[in-house]
Order: sequence, then C-alpha cells, then structure tokens
Amino acid sequence: MQNVPQKRKPTYSLESVDNALHLIQVLRDEGRLRLKDAAQQLGIAPSTAHRLMSMLVYRGFAVQDESRTYLPGPSIGVPPVSVGWTKQLRRLAQPHLELLLSRLGETVNLMIRVGTSVRFLQTIESSQFLRVGDRQGSVLPARHASGGKAMLAELDTAHLARLYQTQSSAFSSERMSTQEFDELVEELRRVRDHGYAVNTEETEAGLVAVGAVLTNRTGVAVGAFSVAAPATRSGELLKEDSIGLILATRAGIERDIAGLSLDDAS
Repeated sequence: MQNVPQKRKPTYSLESVDNALHLIQVLRDEGRLRLKDAAQQLGIAPSTAHRLMSMLVYRGFAVQDESRTYLPGPSIGVPPVSVGWTKQLRRLAQPHLELLLSRLGETVNLMIRVGTSVRFLQTIESSQFLRVGDRQGSVLPARHASGGKAMLAELDTAHLARLYQTQSSAFSSERMSTQEFDELVEELRRVRDHGYAVNTEETEAGLVAVGAVLTNRTGVAVGAFSVAAPATRSGELLKEDSIGLILATRAGIERDIAGLSLDDAS
C-alpha cells in the first residue's frame, strides 16, 4: 500500500484562517463545541475564539443552542453544486438586480435551492446606513427564506412530502408533523396565488424579505431572488409599488434566462 505523504503547513499561512478552519473541523467531527473549549484547543484568548465563532455563525458553519453551545451549521456537509449554469444565472440576473436595488434602495440576493436548503449565490448590498448585510455563501432553510418559499411553491404536494415527511428529512432535522406540513402547503398555495413570498423575521430577527422564483421557458425553477430590508422599513418594501417592481424584475430576468437549462455549462 502506498503511503500518503503528510501535508505540510504553508510557509505563509494565515493563522486566523487556519484557526477558523480548525474550528469547522472540530464542529464537523465532534458535533458540539463550547467557547472555552474552542479557545483551549487553539491556545487563544476566549475573546478571539468568540470573534472566530461569530464569523462561523454568520457564514452558516455554526449555530448556537439555548445553552450557548456551538453546533454544526447548515453550511457544514453541504455538497457542491454544478458551477456552469449558476455562473450564467448570476451573469444574466445581475443587471436586473442592480436596477432593482437602485429603485428600492434595499439589499438584493440571488439564490438557488438544493433540497430543503437555499444557497445565496450573490448579494448586492444596499448603501443605506441601516441595511441587510452580505449573505453570499450562506445556507438557510428553504421553508423560512422568502426565495426558498417561492421555489418550494413550484413543487407539487407529493414532491414536498418527499422533502419534509420522509426518513431522509428526519435525518436532516427538516421532518415536519402532519399539521406543520399542511400549514406549509397552505402557505405555498398563497405564494403561488400572489406570485411572491414574504419572510417576516423567520431567518433573522429584525429582517423582512420579499422573494420571487425564476423559471426558464419550460417552467423549471432555476433560482430565486429576494429583496431584504430592516423590519423598520418593511412597510415600504411591502407597498404595492415595491411589489410591482419586484414582479417586473422577475419578468425581465426570466426573459433573459429563458433558455437556461440546469444541464448547461459555462
């Protein structure tokens, strides 16, 4: 059997990056981590460990339970996606999203759905002092994110049941009771009727977002986009004129992505 050579640490390594990656590995392998244990493992001050863990929480690699213990976040163990068509989706959607940002003044996001999660491909951040920050690279439960709801609304009930009422959904902690599932199905019916979905502080306190699905010419959902704002400005975001701009943006993007297939390459 051939021996695998031991990897050498890079000569010009970045200690903070190495520490963050080390913590991700510990969360992946041990399943939970207290702040003092993180500091002890890395030989750093608790305050430094707290800053590192805060960044992992922000990027979805860690979450905290009620006892303030860190657990693996949704970004750990998420498989990669096809690169080709997601690049095209970003390129084609970007000018429309930039125009929407200029008109509404709020942060816009582009995302795709992978199973019961959404992945943020791109964020174009508002320049307002009080704004929703960058979510690019984040992974969130689809049933809570506005863009995720908009994409789930394109699925029939049988497909939704496979996502949320099977053994695999129990393994991913997404399994729903019959009542919860029925409530989700009813909410998604309203999303289809309205043409957009709303997330009112479901993914983050103080945040409201409106999301719309993006489909190609065959009616296949290839992604979604959302406009996110602080809850204090939710009234403006949910006005009829704002919703009209969001739906017009959807139509514009869909014209440009009409020929986009999930099998396309860059």
